[in-house]
Amino acid sequence: MDQKPLFPTQAFPLPFPLPFTIWLSAHVETHSLPRLLYIPLKFMYSLPLIGNPRRTRKRRWTWAQRLGWLLPLVVGLSPAQAAERISLSYGLVERTIAIESLEEFAESDSIPRELRPYTRYFDPEQVEQFRQILQTRLELSPVAVSQFLYTQQGESLLAQLGAVVRTESGLEGTQALRAAFVLAAFDTEEGLTPLTILRYFPLDGMQIDLERTSRIVTQIQQRVTQTQQTITLLHQQSDDAIASAPFLNFDTAPNLERRGRFAYDVQSFELADATRDRAFSVDLYLPIGFTLSTPPPLVVISHGLGSNRGTFAYLARHLASHGFAVVVPEHPGSNTQQLEELLMGRADKVTEPDEFINRPLDVTLLLDELERRSQEPAFRDRYDTQRVGIIGQSLGGYTAFALAGAPLNRPQLEQDCAVIDPVTLSLNLSLLLQCDVLTLETEDRIDFRDDRIQAILAINSVGSLLLDRSALASVSIPVMLISGGADTVTPALPEQVEPFARLTTPHRYLLMMDNATHFSAIDIPDGDAPTVQLPTELVGPDPAIAHAYINAIGLAFMGYHLSNEDTFAPYLDSSYARYLSQPDLPISLIHSLSLSQLTYLQK
Repeated sequence: MDQKPLFPTQAFPLPFPLPFTIWLSAHVETHSLPRLLYIPLKFMYSLPLIGNPRRTRKRRWTWAQRLGWLLPLVVGLSPAQAAERISLSYGLVERTIAIESLEEFAESDSIPRELRPYTRYFDPEQVEQFRQILQTRLELSPVAVSQFLYTQQGESLLAQLGAVVRTESGLEGTQALRAAFVLAAFDTEEGLTPLTILRYFPLDGMQIDLERTSRIVTQIQQRVTQTQQTITLLHQQSDDAIASAPFLNFDTAPNLERRGRFAYDVQSFELADATRDRAFSVDLYLPIGFTLSTPPPLVVISHGLGSNRGTFAYLARHLASHGFAVVVPEHPGSNTQQLEELLMGRADKVTEPDEFINRPLDVTLLLDELERRSQEPAFRDRYDTQRVGIIGQSLGGYTAFALAGAPLNRPQLEQDCAVIDPVTLSLNLSLLLQCDVLTLETEDRIDFRDDRIQAILAINSVGSLLLDRSALASVSIPVMLISGGADTVTPALPEQVEPFARLTTPHRYLLMMDNATHFSAIDIPDGDAPTVQLPTELVGPDPAIAHAYINAIGLAFMGYHLSNEDTFAPYLDSSYARYLSQPDLPISLIHSLSLSQLTYLQK
């Protein structure tokens, strides 16, 4: 049987800065992959970020200007000008490996003598994984690579990597690494791979501090272990709840994964806010034939960073078929267009920090407009703007919490951002975006609460530093959090589990999808061209499984808390999550968790 490729790819939009941490963390822990490659690989898979198409007020270099100083290197690079060896240092001990030996190893089935002292610690499968890793190619243009490396987030990650990978003289390798990444992207034959990055390092040699790398990997393993312990705890609580509850036979109950009985129409329109110089597109899904005495409740879906209105069209269609009006705004400062702008060299930031301000204001403006339109004959009794739920993913999850009454807390943000360590940053790159809000001139506390919002469902939400932690206890409306155990963009423990433990609202739910990633919930609509190809390990198990979970659980949550239909209550129990759960993507659902339980796990 042919061996499954190590990195099969699947097309997905990219809604956040992305390290290759989870896959490698698991393999560092269980398979002892060569640690010298862990940091460069994780960094390489952080490259494709989201851009901001709006023009910044500061002077920007074009991608051509930024690449200009590199072009002579591309044209005239010779072996004498590229790295020939890697020095591996651990305290006073230092060993040297020729790049040529790594090339020979990658391109053949043999193991050069120089590498045998290292590969003898790996079994044949691990050796083959090592070989494939060296040649794993990321399809990004030199423009995209260069643009990312000049964003604030790119420079921060480059500085972290440069502290571990140094020049042969021991200096930080930040600038040399920048050149190596771009030069590797120029390689038309092999492209951007770990091996070509090593090869194009524009000095005779590089030095990798294995002692420092080992400490980082150990810390990462500890964080991964904490996440796994948390998932185990959630499963135990779920099991206990199921054991103490009466048996429910969901085989004979209505199937919430199926399409509902309502047809619906979709209307699109543009909305503008002159006070913010901002305009955005909206899709409105309206059920047809709704005959109840009151208008259907309204659900807002707020997409994540780098996504668009189509990302959650599957969920909008599902809810509309079950009698909900659904409205989906496209936030112009954080949509797919920004990724395209960055990759094309027309933007130099992942997103403007004021997007954390604009997104909640977009939703409030939209509800105001829908309230106004509800007086028109065409929209009268088509939706209820006083019974509104919001579903948000990633940055959309932050948007939902902000509208639910969790204010932005600047003093808390300043204090937290001042003490972030590099490992924490590498495992939660959303912190870069959150801390970037400090570049804005804002009040100490900004409250976006909108009383029309009656329930929120946040998927892979972000906001651990931004949102006032003490105020989470005052959020009184129903809240559901959906988390992915393999999410390295907005990691489960700090971004969803800990905030959940701070909630006190009587109607709170945490759905954990054990090995789901940041991309499991999102979709690429038919006909949309993928912006970036992601390895399957980053996408996780078949996203259709996660979509089915979200359709069913999302319908139950909104049906019970917005439509006030008691028939949906059993579907919000742990037993229903157990019923839905599939082996490829196990899930568990709990209703409470204490901070003391999490503190115990982190000791």
